[in-house]
Amino acid sequence: MPVFFADMTEKIFAPTCCELDGIEKVAGELHEYLRNYGNLGEHDKPLAVSAILLALMEKSHGFTLDQLKGDSVNTDGKILYGYIEDSLRHASIPPGVKLTRIKEQFTFIKNRPVLNTVRADLDMTPLKFFADFIDRKVCRNFTSEDYIGRFYSEFIRYTGGNAQSLGVVITPRHITELFCDLVDLRADDVIFDPCCGTGGFLIAGMHRMLSLAENDAQRDSIRTRQIYGIELRDDMFSMATASMILHGDGQSNITCEDFLKADPVKIQQKGINVGFMNPPYSQAKTSKTADLSELAFTIRLLQSLTPGGRAAVIVPVSAMIGKTKDDRRIKSEILRGHTLEGVISLNKDTFYGVGTVPCIAVFTAGVPHPVDKKVKFINFQDDGYVVKMHTNKISPTERSDQRREYLLECWRGENKNVPSDFMVETEIEDGDEWLHSFYYYNDEIPGERDFSDSLADYLTFEFNMIVHGRGYLFGGNEGDST
Repeated sequence: MPVFFADMTEKIFAPTCCELDGIEKVAGELHEYLRNYGNLGEHDKPLAVSAILLALMEKSHGFTLDQLKGDSVNTDGKILYGYIEDSLRHASIPPGVKLTRIKEQFTFIKNRPVLNTVRADLDMTPLKFFADFIDRKVCRNFTSEDYIGRFYSEFIRYTGGNAQSLGVVITPRHITELFCDLVDLRADDVIFDPCCGTGGFLIAGMHRMLSLAENDAQRDSIRTRQIYGIELRDDMFSMATASMILHGDGQSNITCEDFLKADPVKIQQKGINVGFMNPPYSQAKTSKTADLSELAFTIRLLQSLTPGGRAAVIVPVSAMIGKTKDDRRIKSEILRGHTLEGVISLNKDTFYGVGTVPCIAVFTAGVPHPVDKKVKFINFQDDGYVVKMHTNKISPTERSDQRREYLLECWRGENKNVPSDFMVETEIEDGDEWLHSFYYYNDEIPGERDFSDSLADYLTFEFNMIVHGRGYLFGGNEGDST
């Protein structure tokens, strides 16, 4: 096992709040250094950091920062690259296509002049400066066993987890951890993420299972035989593999392929009984790309799980509406072969800056949906998280834990007096919109304040229409704005 994880005992300790604050601060500083000294873009930053972290894992096998001398032939990047290869071998990744794909993503560090030329203001190459910074600020500075992996995950989120930077939507940690609760994850489960991105769901699942494990043999099994992932993009695949290694995964059972072209029967034969997924969004723009919809990914995931397996997916609310003929067909197919347990409408800022309003759908795979099944539809838009304007990141408030516990009490049926504006339990049909807003009926009698608010909304609407030349809608002349 790598030196970072040699001292792990029977429990997995998460970083303290102070450590998490420190990790975020260091991630921000490193982000600036990579840009200012290395001219690295958003795509290369996390790859450079993962390369350095993998090399630093080889300190127990002979690597030292003193070896980075800024030589123009045997560059610092070439030296780091050699130790990256050693690190990947020590992580039990066998030679072959997978190892080659991962290594190819790191080749840019070997000879890129801006990274391998000594700077007078640093008195070293930028690569050595980055490696020294990470070694001092991260590897030697935090106490919890998981700090290396946590730092890498935080850096990826800091450097950009949205379509404007990495080109993907990175699921926030509080959502990946919530998935583990919603499916009641156990230590003997086998989890699978077919669109694993940088590995957020797999990491959350691994940590939850390790925290429930009873002995070292079970922990070893979790790391080597109970975590599987697929990622289509080479760069994301390399980041996910590195992230799993940095989090102490001894095998990293992640493959680089197209999930929709993979055989679900072969996946199911691995004994996978839990599926987590944040599929690509908005790819089914025409009838020719209908097979790339979020629901297409969802049903393929359900087909890949053993009968009775549990799945949770986070998708845009539009996927649960079934707005196209193909989506309605897939919804019908889902109910014929699988069970919808519930749908949770989320905070509109969950993926802040991306413009997607998400929801979580939870299923039982391989069990046809009973006609009289009561499905839970929850309005969890008020989750206690807000956007901090100075960082543009969604962050917890003092209400977050309380809201989460309330949600889980309702989800597990522990709270018998749930108001309908928070949760509705009802039978469903494939033509329904599988959302709380569709089934919720407000049975409260409107008061005088409600009437005043509605009248004010109407008058504001009418005024806006007139100002924009649409007064004819209210009896005026077309183009009238007076």
